[in-house]
Amino acid sequence: MAYQISATKLQTYHRCPQAYYFRYELGLKTPGFFGNAKLGTALHQALAQAYRDWHYLDPVPPLDWVSSCWRRCSNNLSPNQAEEGQEILENYYYQFIAGETVMARPLAVEGLIKGRLLVNNLEFKVSGRYDRLDFLGDGLELIDYKSTKEVKLPKPDEIDLQIGLYYIALEQRYQSCLQQLSLLYLRTGEKIVFEASSEHKQQVETVIGELAWRLRTDEEWEPKTGEQCEACSFNRYCAAVQDQPEPLPQTANAPRQMQLSLNL
Repeated sequence: MAYQISATKLQTYHRCPQAYYFRYELGLKTPGFFGNAKLGTALHQALAQAYRDWHYLDPVPPLDWVSSCWRRCSNNLSPNQAEEGQEILENYYYQFIAGETVMARPLAVEGLIKGRLLVNNLEFKVSGRYDRLDFLGDGLELIDYKSTKEVKLPKPDEIDLQIGLYYIALEQRYQSCLQQLSLLYLRTGEKIVFEASSEHKQQVETVIGELAWRLRTDEEWEPKTGEQCEACSFNRYCAAVQDQPEPLPQTANAPRQMQLSLNL
Protein backbone atom coordinates (compact mmCIF):
# COMPACT_ATOMS: atom_id res chain seq x y z
CA MET A 1 0.00 0.00 0.00
CA ALA A 2 1.49 3.33 -1.09
CA TYR A 3 1.90 6.05 1.52
CA GLN A 4 0.10 9.29 0.62
CA ILE A 5 2.24 12.43 0.68
CA SER A 6 1.35 16.00 -0.29
CA ALA A 7 3.17 19.31 -0.27
CA THR A 8 1.41 20.28 2.97
CA LYS A 9 2.39 17.02 4.66
CA LEU A 10 5.97 17.29 3.46
CA GLN A 11 6.27 20.90 4.63
CA THR A 12 4.83 19.95 8.03
CA TYR A 13 7.37 17.15 8.40
CA HIS A 14 10.23 19.44 7.41
CA ARG A 15 9.02 22.07 9.87
CA CYS A 16 8.77 19.63 12.78
CA PRO A 17 8.72 15.79 12.66
CA GLN A 18 6.79 15.62 15.94
CA ALA A 19 4.06 17.97 14.67
CA TYR A 20 3.80 15.70 11.62
CA TYR A 21 3.48 12.67 13.89
CA PHE A 22 0.76 14.31 15.96
CA ARG A 23 -1.25 15.41 12.94
CA TYR A 24 -0.85 12.66 10.36
CA GLU A 25 0.15 9.55 12.29
CA LEU A 26 -1.95 10.06 15.43
CA GLY A 27 -4.69 11.95 13.59
CA LEU A 28 -4.99 14.85 16.04
CA LYS A 29 -7.25 17.61 14.77
CA THR A 30 -6.17 21.16 14.07
CA PRO A 31 -8.49 24.13 14.64
CA GLY A 32 -10.27 25.45 11.59
CA PHE A 33 -9.12 28.62 9.89
CA PHE A 34 -11.36 31.65 9.79
CA GLY A 35 -11.44 34.20 7.04
CA ASN A 36 -13.05 35.16 3.78
CA ALA A 37 -12.97 31.60 2.44
CA LYS A 38 -16.16 31.86 0.38
CA LEU A 39 -14.90 34.83 -1.60
CA GLY A 40 -11.58 33.13 -2.29
CA THR A 41 -13.30 29.94 -3.44
CA ALA A 42 -15.60 31.89 -5.77
CA LEU A 43 -12.66 33.77 -7.31
CA HIS A 44 -10.84 30.50 -8.00
CA GLN A 45 -13.96 29.01 -9.59
CA ALA A 46 -14.61 32.05 -11.77
CA LEU A 47 -11.07 32.10 -13.13
CA ALA A 48 -11.23 28.37 -13.79
CA GLN A 49 -14.40 28.87 -15.82
CA ALA A 50 -12.99 31.86 -17.66
CA TYR A 51 -9.99 29.87 -18.92
CA ARG A 52 -11.63 26.47 -19.30
CA ASP A 53 -14.91 27.44 -21.00
CA TRP A 54 -13.77 30.23 -23.34
CA HIS A 55 -14.16 29.08 -26.96
CA TYR A 56 -10.75 30.47 -28.05
CA LEU A 57 -12.10 31.32 -31.50
CA ASP A 58 -11.34 34.97 -30.72
CA PRO A 59 -7.85 35.92 -29.53
CA VAL A 60 -8.90 37.56 -26.27
CA PRO A 61 -12.25 37.36 -24.44
CA PRO A 62 -14.04 40.58 -23.51
CA LEU A 63 -14.44 41.73 -19.93
CA ASP A 64 -18.12 40.70 -20.16
CA TRP A 65 -17.01 37.08 -20.42
CA VAL A 66 -15.08 37.22 -17.15
CA SER A 67 -17.96 39.08 -15.50
CA SER A 68 -20.44 36.42 -16.63
CA CYS A 69 -18.22 33.73 -15.11
CA TRP A 70 -18.16 35.70 -11.88
CA ARG A 71 -21.95 36.00 -11.76
CA ARG A 72 -22.29 32.23 -12.07
CA CYS A 73 -19.85 31.65 -9.20
CA SER A 74 -20.90 34.38 -6.77
CA ASN A 75 -24.51 33.43 -6.02
CA ASN A 76 -23.78 32.47 -2.41
CA LEU A 77 -21.86 35.62 -1.53
CA SER A 78 -23.09 38.74 0.20
CA PRO A 79 -23.61 41.84 -1.98
CA ASN A 80 -20.41 43.38 -0.62
CA GLN A 81 -18.42 40.23 -1.35
CA ALA A 82 -19.86 40.00 -4.87
CA GLU A 83 -18.92 43.62 -5.54
CA GLU A 84 -15.44 43.14 -4.14
CA GLY A 85 -14.91 40.03 -6.23
CA GLN A 86 -16.05 41.80 -9.39
CA GLU A 87 -13.49 44.55 -8.77
CA ILE A 88 -10.71 42.01 -8.15
CA LEU A 89 -11.49 40.18 -11.39
CA GLU A 90 -11.70 43.38 -13.40
CA ASN A 91 -8.23 44.34 -12.19
CA TYR A 92 -7.02 40.84 -13.06
CA TYR A 93 -8.54 41.11 -16.53
CA TYR A 94 -6.81 44.37 -17.39
CA GLN A 95 -3.47 43.22 -15.98
CA PHE A 96 -3.27 39.64 -17.26
CA ILE A 97 -5.73 39.23 -20.16
CA ALA A 98 -6.65 42.46 -21.95
CA GLY A 99 -3.06 43.38 -22.83
CA GLU A 100 -2.25 39.99 -24.38
CA THR A 101 -2.26 39.50 -28.15
CA VAL A 102 -3.75 36.05 -27.62
CA MET A 103 -5.00 34.44 -24.43
CA ALA A 104 -3.27 31.07 -24.47
CA ARG A 105 -5.32 28.00 -23.67
CA PRO A 106 -4.07 26.36 -20.47
CA LEU A 107 -3.06 22.74 -20.35
CA ALA A 108 -5.48 22.28 -17.43
CA VAL A 109 -7.31 24.22 -14.71
CA GLU A 110 -8.25 23.29 -11.13
CA GLY A 111 -6.83 19.81 -11.09
CA LEU A 112 -5.07 17.19 -9.02
CA ILE A 113 -1.77 15.70 -10.12
CA LYS A 114 -0.47 12.39 -8.83
CA GLY A 115 2.80 10.56 -9.08
CA ARG A 116 4.66 7.70 -7.44
CA LEU A 117 8.07 7.62 -5.85
CA LEU A 118 10.09 4.64 -4.63
CA VAL A 119 12.40 5.52 -1.71
CA ASN A 120 14.23 3.02 0.50
CA ASN A 121 12.05 0.19 -0.86
CA LEU A 122 8.90 2.01 0.14
CA GLU A 123 6.33 3.34 -2.30
CA PHE A 124 4.99 6.87 -1.88
CA LYS A 125 2.05 8.36 -3.74
CA VAL A 126 2.71 12.09 -4.19
CA SER A 127 -0.12 14.46 -5.03
CA GLY A 128 -0.84 18.17 -5.27
CA ARG A 129 -3.54 20.54 -6.45
CA TYR A 130 -3.09 23.40 -8.88
CA ASP A 131 -5.21 26.28 -10.14
CA ARG A 132 -3.76 26.41 -13.64
CA LEU A 133 -1.13 24.70 -15.77
CA ASP A 134 0.32 26.61 -18.72
CA PHE A 135 2.65 25.55 -21.49
CA LEU A 136 5.97 27.40 -21.68
CA GLY A 137 8.58 27.12 -24.38
CA ASP A 138 10.47 24.24 -22.80
CA GLY A 139 8.37 23.15 -19.85
CA LEU A 140 5.35 23.87 -17.70
CA GLU A 141 4.25 26.71 -15.45
CA LEU A 142 2.09 25.88 -12.45
CA ILE A 143 0.02 28.86 -11.30
CA ASP A 144 -1.39 29.08 -7.79
CA TYR A 145 -3.94 31.85 -7.17
CA LYS A 146 -3.81 33.53 -3.77
CA SER A 147 -6.78 35.52 -2.48
CA THR A 148 -5.19 36.76 0.76
CA LYS A 149 -5.27 40.49 1.43
CA GLU A 150 -1.51 40.70 1.89
CA VAL A 151 1.36 39.17 -0.03
CA LYS A 152 2.85 36.62 2.35
CA LEU A 153 5.56 34.53 0.79
CA PRO A 154 6.24 31.01 2.05
CA LYS A 155 9.63 30.26 3.53
CA PRO A 156 12.25 29.40 0.89
CA ASP A 157 12.79 25.84 2.12
CA GLU A 158 9.05 25.17 2.13
CA ILE A 159 8.47 26.52 -1.38
CA ASP A 160 11.43 24.41 -2.53
CA LEU A 161 9.69 21.28 -1.25
CA GLN A 162 6.45 22.26 -2.95
CA ILE A 163 8.27 22.82 -6.24
CA GLY A 164 10.05 19.48 -5.95
CA LEU A 165 6.85 17.56 -5.30
CA TYR A 166 5.11 19.15 -8.29
CA TYR A 167 8.22 18.54 -10.39
CA ILE A 168 8.00 14.80 -9.72
CA ALA A 169 4.25 14.52 -10.34
CA LEU A 170 4.21 16.64 -13.51
CA GLU A 171 7.20 14.86 -15.00
CA GLN A 172 5.41 11.53 -14.61
CA ARG A 173 2.01 12.79 -15.77
CA TYR A 174 2.99 14.92 -18.75
CA GLN A 175 6.55 13.77 -19.51
CA SER A 176 7.46 17.44 -19.27
CA CYS A 177 9.40 19.23 -16.56
CA LEU A 178 8.11 21.98 -14.32
CA GLN A 179 9.90 25.16 -15.35
CA GLN A 180 8.41 27.57 -12.85
CA LEU A 181 5.86 27.82 -10.05
CA SER A 182 4.04 31.16 -9.89
CA LEU A 183 2.06 32.59 -7.00
CA LEU A 184 -0.48 35.08 -8.31
CA TYR A 185 -1.98 37.35 -5.65
CA LEU A 186 -5.41 38.34 -6.93
CA ARG A 187 -5.98 41.34 -4.69
CA THR A 188 -2.67 43.06 -5.38
CA GLY A 189 -2.01 41.81 -8.90
CA GLU A 190 1.50 40.69 -7.94
CA LYS A 191 2.92 37.57 -9.54
CA ILE A 192 5.88 35.94 -7.79
CA VAL A 193 7.78 33.43 -9.93
CA PHE A 194 10.01 30.65 -8.60
CA GLU A 195 12.25 28.82 -11.05
CA ALA A 196 12.18 25.02 -10.86
CA SER A 197 14.99 22.55 -11.49
CA SER A 198 15.91 18.90 -10.95
CA GLU A 199 17.64 19.98 -7.73
CA HIS A 200 14.19 20.55 -6.19
CA LYS A 201 13.28 16.99 -7.12
CA GLN A 202 16.42 15.67 -5.45
CA GLN A 203 15.69 17.67 -2.30
CA VAL A 204 12.20 16.16 -2.03
CA GLU A 205 13.60 12.67 -2.52
CA THR A 206 16.02 13.31 0.35
CA VAL A 207 13.31 14.54 2.73
CA ILE A 208 10.97 11.68 1.81
CA GLY A 209 13.89 9.32 2.42
CA GLU A 210 14.17 10.63 5.98
CA LEU A 211 10.42 10.23 6.43
CA ALA A 212 10.56 6.66 5.08
CA TRP A 213 13.30 5.80 7.56
CA ARG A 214 11.16 6.98 10.46
CA LEU A 215 8.10 5.13 9.19
CA ARG A 216 10.05 1.89 8.93
CA THR A 217 12.02 2.06 12.17
CA ASP A 218 9.49 3.67 14.53
CA GLU A 219 12.21 6.01 15.74
CA GLU A 220 11.29 9.01 17.87
CA TRP A 221 9.66 11.83 15.95
CA GLU A 222 11.77 14.44 17.67
CA PRO A 223 10.49 18.03 17.83
CA LYS A 224 12.21 20.82 15.97
CA THR A 225 11.86 23.94 18.08
CA GLY A 226 11.76 27.47 16.71
CA GLU A 227 9.45 30.35 15.93
CA GLN A 228 6.90 27.88 14.53
CA CYS A 229 6.24 26.52 18.03
CA GLU A 230 4.16 29.52 19.10
CA ALA A 231 1.58 28.95 16.38
CA CYS A 232 1.70 25.13 16.50
CA SER A 233 -1.67 23.52 17.21
CA PHE A 234 0.01 20.71 19.15
CA ASN A 235 2.42 22.60 21.41
CA ARG A 236 0.39 21.73 24.51
CA TYR A 237 1.38 18.06 24.02
CA CYS A 238 5.05 18.81 23.32
CA ALA A 239 7.66 18.24 26.05
CA ALA A 240 10.11 20.47 24.20
CA VAL A 241 7.78 23.45 24.73
CA GLN A 242 5.83 22.64 27.89
CA ASP A 243 7.30 21.69 31.28
CA GLN A 244 4.18 19.62 31.91
CA PRO A 245 2.68 18.70 28.54
CA GLU A 246 -0.93 17.58 28.39
CA PRO A 247 -1.65 13.88 27.78
CA LEU A 248 -2.71 12.97 24.28
CA PRO A 249 -6.49 12.91 23.80
CA GLN A 250 -8.29 9.57 23.73
CA THR A 251 -9.28 10.25 20.12
CA ALA A 252 -5.64 9.87 19.00
CA ASN A 253 -4.98 7.00 16.61
CA ALA A 254 -2.99 4.08 17.91
CA PRO A 255 0.62 4.05 16.66
CA ARG A 256 1.14 1.91 13.57
CA GLN A 257 1.88 -1.72 14.38
CA MET A 258 3.22 -2.43 10.92
CA GLN A 259 4.62 0.26 8.73
CA LEU A 260 4.67 0.45 4.96
CA SER A 261 5.08 -2.30 2.44
CA LEU A 262 6.01 -2.01 -1.20
CA ASN A 263 3.44 -2.92 -3.85
CA LEU A 264 4.94 -5.66 -6.00
